[in-house]
Amino acid sequence: MIHQYKLNGYNIVLDVYSGSVHAVDDVAYDIIAMYENHGADEIVKAMLEKYGDREDVTEEDIRQCIDDVTELKNQKKLFTDDIYEGMAFDFKKRSNEIKALCLHVAHTCNLNCQYCFASQGKYNGERALMSFEVGKQAIDFLVANSGKRHNLEVDFFGGEPLMNWDVVKQLVAYARSIEKEKGKNFRFTLTTNGMLVDDEVIEFSNKEMSNVVMSIDGRKEIHDSLRKDYAGNGSYDRIIPRFQKFAKARGDKSYYVRGTYTHNNVDFTNDLFHLADLGFTELSMEPVVCSPDDPYALTEEDLPKLYEQYEILAKDMLRREKEGKPITFYHYMIDLVHGPCIYKRISGCGSGTEYLAVTPWGDLYPCHQFVGDEKYLMGNVWDGVTNNELRDEFKLCNVYARPECDDCWARLYCSGGCAANAYHATGSIRGTYEYGCKLFKKRMECAIMMQVARNMPNDEE
Repeated sequence: MIHQYKLNGYNIVLDVYSGSVHAVDDVAYDIIAMYENHGADEIVKAMLEKYGDREDVTEEDIRQCIDDVTELKNQKKLFTDDIYEGMAFDFKKRSNEIKALCLHVAHTCNLNCQYCFASQGKYNGERALMSFEVGKQAIDFLVANSGKRHNLEVDFFGGEPLMNWDVVKQLVAYARSIEKEKGKNFRFTLTTNGMLVDDEVIEFSNKEMSNVVMSIDGRKEIHDSLRKDYAGNGSYDRIIPRFQKFAKARGDKSYYVRGTYTHNNVDFTNDLFHLADLGFTELSMEPVVCSPDDPYALTEEDLPKLYEQYEILAKDMLRREKEGKPITFYHYMIDLVHGPCIYKRISGCGSGTEYLAVTPWGDLYPCHQFVGDEKYLMGNVWDGVTNNELRDEFKLCNVYARPECDDCWARLYCSGGCAANAYHATGSIRGTYEYGCKLFKKRMECAIMMQVARNMPNDEE
């Protein structure tokens, strides 16, 4: 399978199963499009009819290009067969080792964001804070079920985790205290809305957190329209100086600013550029996922505008790189040479298997987006995973389990997509969230184009 597209002056050909990317001229682009279903003489005739008025396109040139395409096919860099379908083995045989937990240390929040999938931190339940005892048991559960894995990940999540900051610090201290004995290395992540960030939070996080996720939606009017406190006041003016200080203090440690765009700001590049102008260089902007009845829900009419925005972003990022002022966009971080291993490309994110979410009461769910849905309760941190049937269902939730993905060129980049988004859109974790698929494919086209541009700079950009 190949995927061909034109973007930013480049003719790009992706060979799906080898991962090879080719930037070619117009003639080669058209030859590749005809190659599989037409003979050499047919291709020559069609090319001469289209390009015959060009002195640099002769029959000899065309036949040489056809030979080059054939050689690339022989080298398994074009028209490669799907060699991975047979590797999509019975996923029930995969190990039950767990490598990451999302600890919901606070099912409460000091903001009242309208689009919050977590129902303002309550997850459609009661407000609660995780006790140290529950968190400690969760870490012990992770260690006990991690097998020979050395690196373990723990995300402090909410609600707003800083509303239970003392327990966060206690849990980090406990995990560090057992690392050597257990032969483990913990990597912590903190996700925060910034309202309670202070010098102590910054200092501790820079010492202990491998990554920090800062929630900002962009321009003041956009951010404040949906991210309000319970008095109805916007939070922009309170969090921006805190986050600017936080990001600057991170130094060479990871962070990223994560926003959500909605129908109200389909021009989301203006929000990203605004954040860049404020000094933030590690950026992410996610499409809202909500009921189609919500006034801020994305619509089919928004899609062309969003496609254009992703192209604007990619081109501007290339410009900023040339000027020595680069920014990183999470969805454009793609490694065409090394990238994820084929196991990850087939199996997906690992929700419900390698990755679990823990509620303040110690209940286990496949990930944070399933918390509160009792159909997806998997067990608890004392008894472990007891709903083995559900775990097996998530093991089978892979790109080859989705018939809709059979002809999709992006299947080995998205691994079948987000199970939670699929569930909320279709009622099945093995469904497909079509709107998200369309946006994902556009992002991948832009990300691949950027890699081409870096290797084949276009002076006319």
